[in-house]
Amino acid sequence: MTEDSKLFLVDTNILVYASEKDESAKVQKAKELINRCWKGEILLAVSSQNLGEFVYVSVKKAKLNLEETKTFTEFIVEFHGFQKISYNAGTVISAIEIANEFKTPFWDALLATTMRENGLFNIYTENVNDFKIPWIKAVNPLK
Repeated sequence: MTEDSKLFLVDTNILVYASEKDESAKVQKAKELINRCWKGEILLAVSSQNLGEFVYVSVKKAKLNLEETKTFTEFIVEFHGFQKISYNAGTVISAIEIANEFKTPFWDALLATTMRENGLFNIYTENVNDFKIPWIKAVNPLK
């Protein structure tokens, strides 16, 4: 993947909001963002880590059943409008160093390191403060 300043990775919290059934403002904004991707208006990225976290959080906290979670996850995995990125064993070591250097939670450091390795430097997340890493531009689309 090459660097694209317009491409944003979608963090797990945005995916969880987009899958929820209530009508809160955050849920509506998250759904609008994902729907723009479904319509081909924007290209988004998602990591394997985000998908795993999404399954866990949506079943344990958002109270979706496994079938609903599977359906939503399959849409993302199979849809060409989402670029998929992943990490490898070396990424984990780099993420430990990044977490230590920038005092960032490990899972966010792993995501940031995966993004950097894939030439991706923008993220849509509700947790902007967790991505105080020099090469990451974190944007909260739920504001």
